[in-house]
Amino acid sequence: MFTLDAIDHRILTEIQANGRITNQQLADRVGLSPSPCLRRVRMLEDAEVIKGYVGLVDPDALGLSVTAFVRIRLGGQDDSHLAAFEEKIATFPEVMECYLMTGESDYQLRVVVPSLAGFEDFLRQKLTTIKGVSQVTSSFALRPVVYRTALPHPAQG
Repeated sequence: MFTLDAIDHRILTEIQANGRITNQQLADRVGLSPSPCLRRVRMLEDAEVIKGYVGLVDPDALGLSVTAFVRIRLGGQDDSHLAAFEEKIATFPEVMECYLMTGESDYQLRVVVPSLAGFEDFLRQKLTTIKGVSQVTSSFALRPVVYRTALPHPAQG
């Protein structure tokens, strides 16, 4: 288990706020000189605390204005059914997130598509063709209220 100290938490806070921050800027903000700061970042990357760096793109700018939350129930919940579903769902670019759930649904998806017709195509041509899917329930987001990409951590209070 990788143990994070206060400086590591400050580094993570800064990197989550701006993944393109330079090492010099990061070092200045966390109170280190550049070399030790870079070593810390590399340690966090090597330990896979930092999994990668991405650019966040506005879905509307790409014409992806519909977000659906989809709950899936499978006909069977054994390992082979779960593995088959997970393998297939990972191939659909419309699926932004997929979670194995407890409760009434087996999976919860967040799906982005250009339109309701696009969602219908996704549903009919992709999702319901997966062997073992027995029930699909969808809800559509009207607008985001809170959307975060930065994870909370103890150093933030």
